[in-house]
Amino acid sequence: MKFVLVAFCCCLAPLAFMAGRPPETAKTPALITVVKILPTAGHNRHYVSNREPLAPSPLIKLPIGAIEPKGWLLSQLQLMRDGFTGRLKELSPFLSSGSGWLTLKNKGWEEMPYWLKGHGDLGYVLKDAALIGDAKRWIDEALGSQQPDGYFGPPANKKNLDLWPNMLMLSILQSAHEATGDPRVLPFMTKYFRYELDLPPGNLLPGSWQKLRGGDNLESVYWLYNRTGEKFLLDLGRKLYERTSDWTSPLFNAERDAKDRVSSFYHGVNITMGFRQPGVYFQQARDKKFVDAVERNYGLVMAELGQQPGGMFGADENLRRGYGDPRQGAETCSIVEFMYSNESLLKITGEPRYAERCEEIVFNSLPASTLPDLKGLHYLTAPNLISCDSSGDHDFQNDGTLLSYDPWSYRCCQHNFAFGWPYYSEHLWMATQDEGLAAALYAPSRVTAKVGPGVEVRIDEDTAYPFSDTIDFTVWTAQPVEFPLYMRIPEWCAKAKIFINGEAMTDQAPASSYAGLKRTWKNGDQVRLELPPKIEVKTWSRLGNAVSVRRGPLWYSLKIGEQVKRYGGTDAWPAVEILPTTPWNYGLAVDPADPASSISIFERKTPAYQPFTLETAPIVLKAKAKRVPEWKEEKRMVGKVPVSPLRTSALLEDIMLVPMGCARLRITVFPTVK
Repeated sequence: MKFVLVAFCCCLAPLAFMAGRPPETAKTPALITVVKILPTAGHNRHYVSNREPLAPSPLIKLPIGAIEPKGWLLSQLQLMRDGFTGRLKELSPFLSSGSGWLTLKNKGWEEMPYWLKGHGDLGYVLKDAALIGDAKRWIDEALGSQQPDGYFGPPANKKNLDLWPNMLMLSILQSAHEATGDPRVLPFMTKYFRYELDLPPGNLLPGSWQKLRGGDNLESVYWLYNRTGEKFLLDLGRKLYERTSDWTSPLFNAERDAKDRVSSFYHGVNITMGFRQPGVYFQQARDKKFVDAVERNYGLVMAELGQQPGGMFGADENLRRGYGDPRQGAETCSIVEFMYSNESLLKITGEPRYAERCEEIVFNSLPASTLPDLKGLHYLTAPNLISCDSSGDHDFQNDGTLLSYDPWSYRCCQHNFAFGWPYYSEHLWMATQDEGLAAALYAPSRVTAKVGPGVEVRIDEDTAYPFSDTIDFTVWTAQPVEFPLYMRIPEWCAKAKIFINGEAMTDQAPASSYAGLKRTWKNGDQVRLELPPKIEVKTWSRLGNAVSVRRGPLWYSLKIGEQVKRYGGTDAWPAVEILPTTPWNYGLAVDPADPASSISIFERKTPAYQPFTLETAPIVLKAKAKRVPEWKEEKRMVGKVPVSPLRTSALLEDIMLVPMGCARLRITVFPTVK
C-alpha cells in the first residue's frame, strides 16, 4: 500500500529521561509515514524472504539469535529452562534412550519432536549451550536416519504412511539451520521432499492428523524453496495443497455437526493449526480468496465459540456447537498453536490484526496454562474457571483430570507447550522489504540486524509492556545509516504519541496501522512510543449481555483467593490443585458507556521477575460489584453466566480485578447488576 505522509519534522535534543546518549548537535529530518500494510516493493538483500513466483512477504523473519529477550519475557524463558520444559527428560518416557527417534526400532511419534521444536529454540534464544547440546543429540540422530529414498525417522511411521511427526522435525531442522548454519539441513530436506513428490497421491497425506495439518509441511517446502530455488518444490507445494484437507470451504457444515465428536475438522488443535493453511498457500496461488478463507473460518469459530476474552475459543478436545460459554476451556496445545498461526499469517500478509490476536493470547491465555514456576501445566484454561481440581466432575467432552496442574500428565500439551514463548520471542522484530526493521510484537528485547546498505545496528526496546503504556527504543550504530523503523499501533489505541530524541511528533498515527520513521539514524538516537489505553467494558450480546473489562492489551479477572493443594507427584515435581478461598459469584455494577465512573486503577507497580501471579500483578483495578446468590457452582464448574442485568438486594462492594494472565482461578465474564 502506498505511504501516506503524516509529518515532516526535525529532531531536537534528547529529553532528560533519555540517559546515556552521546550529544548530537545537528538536526536530522525524519519522514513519518503511516501504512496499514507494510510495503512489498523492493527486495531485502540481507535476509531470506519469498523468491519469485511466491508472493513477496511484507515481514521477514530474522535469524534465530538476532532477537534477545529482556525483562519479564526473559524470565519466562529462564523459568521454562529451569521448569518442566528444560528438564522434561526427567519426566517423559518419550524422551528416553529407547525412543524410536534414537533407536530407529521402537515407536517414535509426535511427542519428542513436539518438545524438541521448543526446547531447541529455547536454547538458541537464550544462547544456552546445555539446551543446544541436548537438542543437537536428537537432531544428529534424525539427520543420520535418512534412507536412500529420502525418508527419515522411525520406520514405523513410514509403514503407517504417516508424515505428521516428520513435519515437526522439519521445523526443528529449519531452526537449527537459522541458528547455527548447519550445512547438512538443506540437502537433507531437498532429498526428503523429492521422496514426498515421488509418493503416489494416495500415499501422500492419506488421512488422520497429517491430512489436516499439511499446511505445516507446505510451510517447510516454501522455506527450502526460498533458500535453494529448486523448481520441483513448487510442484510439491501444489500437490501438498491438493492433498491437504479442505480448509478453504466454510468450516461448519451439517455433516460435521452430526459427527462433532469424531470430526477431525472440529478438533480444537486442528483448527488452530489448519485454519491458516489457505493463507500459506496464498503465497504460491497469489489469489486473495485464500486469505479471505482464513478470515471467514476464523470469524465463524470466534463468533460462535470465541465470545470470551483471551483470544481463544472453547474446545476442550473437539469444539461442540452450542457450548460457547466462557467456562469451556481451550487446550494448552491450542493456545501455542493459535499463537504461531497468527505469527505466520503476520509475516505472510503484514496485517496488524494478526499481531493483535497473537498478543491477546500470549498475555491473557498462555501464562495461566502453567504454574508460575513453570513446573506444571494443565490441559484446559478457561476465562471463567473457579476450581483447578483433580476430579473429572466437569461438563467437558473428555473425562478425567483436565484442570489440575501436573508436570507428568497431559502428554501432548506437556511436550508441545515448549515452543510457545520461544517462537513469540523470535517474532518480536522482523525485517522489511525496504531494508528496515519493524517492531511487530512488543516486549522488552534487543535486536541486532542489518539495515539499509548493509550496516549492522542494534536497537534496545525498553518497556514493561503490556504492563506499561510506554516503549522506548534506542538505536546503536557504528556509523550514521538511513533506514525505516516501523512501529505497530494497536487497534485499542486511538491516541498514540511518538517522540524522536524528545521531540513530539505533531500528528498521531491511527489505530491498526504502522508508523514508519525513515531518517538517517545516529548512534544513541531514541524513540519513545506512548500507547495510552483506556478502561473499556465489552458486552457479549450472545452471552446474555454479560461483560468483560479490558485495559489496552490486557483483560481483567476477579481476584479469587487461591489455595494450592498437592495431590500427587513427587517432592521435586508435585501435582497440585488450586482451589478457591474467596467468593467468586459477583456481578459488576458498571455503566458500559462510562466504565471509568465505576472502575479505576487501584495499584501499579514494577513487574516482578514473574509478573503473572496474583501477588505480583503489576496493574490492579478496583470495581463496584454485588454478590449474585443464584449464580452457583455446577459440579466443580462455574455455572453459566446469568442473563444481564440482574436485580439483587446484595450490598455493593469493592472488588479487585487483576490481569487475566495473572489468575489461575478467574471470573473474566461477568453478569451486570442494578
